[in-house]
Amino acid sequence: MKIGTTFLLVLTLTGSAALAAERPDAWVTLKTKISLMTTDNLSTKDLNVDTVKGVVTLHGMVATQEQKQRAEEVSLKVDGVKSVKNLLQVVPESRRDIVERSDADIKTNVEAAFKANHRIADSGIEVASVNKGVVLLSGTTKSLEAHAESVGVAYAVKGVRRVSSEVVVDEPSN
Repeated sequence: MKIGTTFLLVLTLTGSAALAAERPDAWVTLKTKISLMTTDNLSTKDLNVDTVKGVVTLHGMVATQEQKQRAEEVSLKVDGVKSVKNLLQVVPESRRDIVERSDADIKTNVEAAFKANHRIADSGIEVASVNKGVVLLSGTTKSLEAHAESVGVAYAVKGVRRVSSEVVVDEPSN
């Protein structure tokens, strides 16, 4: 009887853990993108993420072999990621154009890009500050998609070197 009870408990706990780990691919993709885009010393300007059945595929370009490895490590830590296919190409920074712009100009341009984007405009996400090309996002939003979109839109503005996020996603519970 005790063995049967233990087996049932293990089966129940294993099943619950498996259910908790199952996340929709779109959710895993967005969480992975956010994690990568907010990681120090990792340029995600030319990095793409796709997810199929929990398997994340990274493709595009990074500046160094270390960034390629870091991208894989960060992706593996995201809840719901079963494995990572790292297809990133290493392309040195010297082959990329860097535009020098003032922090005030960058902030103005990121805010304008947010206003022009229907997912971000009324999302509750804002530019908290810009320091030496590093954009800090803040606020509370109900949409994981808006959070991912805001990081991507900010990163696309010329002169942005990195995006950091303190955005809180307050997803409605089902």
